Amino acid sequence: MIDFPNCKINLGLHVFEQRADTYHPLETVFFPVPVRDALEFVKAPENNLHTNIQFYGLPIAGDEQNNLVYKAWKLLHDNYGIGPVNGALLKKIPMGAGLGGGSSDGAFALKILNTLFELNLSQETLLALALKLGSDCPFFILNKPVFASSRGEIMQPIAINLKGYHLVLVHPNIHISTANAFAMVPKRKISEMGQLMPIVNGPIEQWKNQLSNDFELALFPQFPELETIKNQLYEMGAVYAAMTGSGSTLFGLFKQTIQAKRVFTNYEFVAEMNL
Repeated sequence: MIDFPNCKINLGLHVFEQRADTYHPLETVFFPVPVRDALEFVKAPENNLHTNIQFYGLPIAGDEQNNLVYKAWKLLHDNYGIGPVNGALLKKIPMGAGLGGGSSDGAFALKILNTLFELNLSQETLLALALKLGSDCPFFILNKPVFASSRGEIMQPIAINLKGYHLVLVHPNIHISTANAFAMVPKRKISEMGQLMPIVNGPIEQWKNQLSNDFELALFPQFPELETIKNQLYEMGAVYAAMTGSGSTLFGLFKQTIQAKRVFTNYEFVAEMNL
């Protein structure tokens, strides 16, 4: 079975003071984007006792057993007794880019294996399993615009329509450690929770001055190239531009189609699409 894990962008991202469990609660809007990897599984032959996953495309750091695709199989193997599989992942979404590509691969692996082995797991169960893989993974089980809070696992659908907008993604080949980004980002007070949703629900033309990704405050001084790209997107006519997740991808929303690849010629990953 084959499916195509997509990425996401964050429309705003607020990070708050650390909780007793050491997590920093956050508020954001996850929005799915049609830039995709390709993931395939088949059941292994009866005489094959081991799961084997091949990786293609963009290089993936670490060994097979540390990859979320393998961890998804292992989670279902340990909890539901599924057998070994042969798998292949074609990686097109850059890693360390704030696009959630690894989280998407893990979540889609759960969904594919659920179907392949006829486990008939409910969406609620898949969400709980996905959370064991990572904080962003449950979003890709739903894979529709949501307002997310806590670690990102508390989600509610949001009626946001970007149809007709032209989206540009620019990844400047800078890998940012999520852990380091969280350590550096200024934290909001818990009393400031609840400010993001009214902004996202307002006119997109007002987002430029109101909707922020807190990680930009920490990362732009350290990586000035990121702020330069954001400013370029605005100079090209973006209605809204921001960094997604903990970086380092920048995105811009335009009312008209542009030729971004002609401008950002120095970067390996530049994607644009009409939403």
